Amino acid sequence: MTVDQATDPRAAQFAHTALIVGTDSDLSLLVSELHRSVKVYDEMLVVVGDRTRALLDSKIGALPAAVSWGEPGAFYQRLGFAYEGFRRYLADKHRAGRRVHVIAEPDLVSGVDDGMRADRAAAYLAYESICNHTYALGGSAVTCVWDSRHHTDAVMAGARATHAYELTAAGRIPSKSYLAPERYLRDHQDVPMRPPPADVDHDVTVVAVDALSQLRSTVGGWAASHRFAGEALEDLVVAVVEVATNGLRYGGPPVRVRAWHERGTLIVQCDDAGAETIPASAGFRRPDPLAPVAGGRGLWLARQLADVVTVFSVPGRSSVRLHFPHQIMLAPAP
Repeated sequence: MTVDQATDPRAAQFAHTALIVGTDSDLSLLVSELHRSVKVYDEMLVVVGDRTRALLDSKIGALPAAVSWGEPGAFYQRLGFAYEGFRRYLADKHRAGRRVHVIAEPDLVSGVDDGMRADRAAAYLAYESICNHTYALGGSAVTCVWDSRHHTDAVMAGARATHAYELTAAGRIPSKSYLAPERYLRDHQDVPMRPPPADVDHDVTVVAVDALSQLRSTVGGWAASHRFAGEALEDLVVAVVEVATNGLRYGGPPVRVRAWHERGTLIVQCDDAGAETIPASAGFRRPDPLAPVAGGRGLWLARQLADVVTVFSVPGRSSVRLHFPHQIMLAPAP
C-alpha cells in the first residue's frame, strides 16, 4: 500500500522511512522523493556523504531554495550528538510551525576501529528506533539512506525493523518488518555483551559515593595516558562517574568498573547487582529539567558524552559499557 501524504491520515504524523540502496541506480528513488517533497514540506535538509551528494547533484537539476545541504561532520560525530542534533533541529522547526523533511545517510564507520563497528551500528539502530517517538513532532519526516553494500545483513535487517516505512519504486509503503520502539529496544537489550578481556587496564570496585573521587582520578589519568585531553577527557570522566553513580543509587553497591583499550578506542564497563533491570528506553529521552523529582539524567548524559553506550540488564545484574573512540571523541564539537 503506497502512502499518499496528501490524503493518508498518517501524513499528519512523523514519517520515518528507510531507502534501501543496492546499486547507484537505486538513488533515483531519492531523486523522485526530493522533487515530490519540495511540493509538500516547507523545508528540506539533506545530510549525505560526498559520493551520494555527487550522484544526486548530477541528477536532480535545480531545486528550490527550500532545499539545503547539511555537512555530515556537523551531525555525525558521537552517536548521542547525531541523535540530539537532529532532534533539536526538528523541535526548533516544529516550534516555528515549519514542516520539514530530513534526508540523511548515517556515517557509522568514520573514525571507528574495525572491531568496534558492529557495536556502533547496533547502538545507532537503537537511536533509529527510539526516534520514532522522540522525533514525532507533527507532520515532519526523516528518510534514511541505507546502502546494503556498506553494511552487514544484520544491520540491514535492523534498518528495516526501525523504520515504519520503506521507500520503493511504488512510493513510501509501510515496512512489514517494523517493530515498535519498546519491542525493538527490549529485544536487543536482552543480547549479552561479549565479555571484557581477562587482562584489563583497571579493575576498580566502588562501594560508596566517597569512592567516586578516586574513580574520577583513576579514569582521568588512564584517559590522559591514551592521549585524551581537554573536553574529550572531561567528557569521558563525567560519563563514567555518572554511570557508576547510577549503579550505586539504583543498582546498589558494589559497582565494579573495568577499563581497557582496543586499538584507538577506550572502553569502560560498569556492573552492579541490582535487583531491578534498567528499562530498555533509559537514557534516550532528554530529562525534563522542571520535573518535581530529579531522575534519568545519568544515563542520558552518558549517551551524550560517550560515542556508544550498550546496556545489558537482567534481574540481579546490570552492565553498562561505554565506548570512547579517540578520533571521534577529539573531533570538534558540532
